[in-house]
Amino acid sequence: MSELSLEGLTKVYPNGFKAVDGLSIDIANGEFLVLVGPSGCGKSTALRMVAGLEEITSGQLSIGGEPMNEVEPKDRNVAMVFQNYALYPHLDVEKNIGFALKLSGMPKPEIDNKVLDAAKILELESLLKNKPAQLSGGQRQRVAMGRAIVRDPSVFLMDEPLSNLDAKLRVQMRAEITRLQRKLEATTLYVTHDQVEAMTMGDRVAVMKDGVLQQIDRPSSLYDSPDNLFVAGFIGAPAMNLREAKLNNNAGEWSLKMGGIKIPLARGILEKKRSLAGYEGKNVVVGIRPEAMGDAAVTGSKEHPIFSAVTELTEALGSDLLVHFPMDAKAVDAGDPDALKDLDENPLMIARVDPRSQTKPGEKIEVSIDTERIHFFDDETRLAIK
Repeated sequence: MSELSLEGLTKVYPNGFKAVDGLSIDIANGEFLVLVGPSGCGKSTALRMVAGLEEITSGQLSIGGEPMNEVEPKDRNVAMVFQNYALYPHLDVEKNIGFALKLSGMPKPEIDNKVLDAAKILELESLLKNKPAQLSGGQRQRVAMGRAIVRDPSVFLMDEPLSNLDAKLRVQMRAEITRLQRKLEATTLYVTHDQVEAMTMGDRVAVMKDGVLQQIDRPSSLYDSPDNLFVAGFIGAPAMNLREAKLNNNAGEWSLKMGGIKIPLARGILEKKRSLAGYEGKNVVVGIRPEAMGDAAVTGSKEHPIFSAVTELTEALGSDLLVHFPMDAKAVDAGDPDALKDLDENPLMIARVDPRSQTKPGEKIEVSIDTERIHFFDDETRLAIK
């Protein structure tokens, strides 16, 4: 395997549309990097430029330190796994996996050995004589991966390979692909619009919006320390609650005014986020993860501020209970075009509370909030205040 380098990669179509704008990413040898973002953000276009299926307008692409801009797709030694599997329906599993090797003129005994090795890795040995129509969606995806494995590529490219699978199978295949990538130590660029997929699979995750890289980091760092409002709102399920608020200081006691609610802030916040002091008396955007709030009747917490709300909807997830409630503080749009919410109706806040909570729709709930887990953003630049 080899390292993959994208330096200022840009794609502009003849009509002037800029699909990818100055994308720079270095992917280490054996690293699993996930490129994630909403529909139309340029992630698949970037992947296709690496594969050679889209011409690079400007910037430099290198694999293993070798420039690739002018190299034909077949000579780049990359293997791509598509979302629709792209299997030949008239060929059995064995022939599908070995098809590219046969085209290259490799001797049949060598092809047979490579196909069998890949089949063992993917647990497809008993299915080698089956046609694609006889396979489940997960089995077809494994055949598509086998076809990539036998080529011994420098880089694996995966374009939303799980999008055609049902929810349960997607979870299984996420683990399968991650396990396989670790076993092969394969340099992998994986594209998805599913942020849960990205967070559970990638060594690092690169978030894109409108063709521009927003942030690249380890999944936990993206979640705990988003650089801007878009990343904050895009990463996490349910999404971070984003509201306008005013930061006040009364003789050293800092607080947030969110609509009609005043929330005292923990003393350590200003020490950790010294830049916040410059926003005294000003409006900011606050981001509150659902798990930063709880039902005070269950937690019995006296160390965190508590405010009253009226439960409008509950979702029981077994290990958690999602409580939806209104708040009169104005909601803020994170900029995700795929988000299903109408900001004119001020979407509900969501808290992830202990499942022992007895709150019911229409009833009052005392919500505790861990203010040390609140995120702050500049309401004009939309950048995190750190």
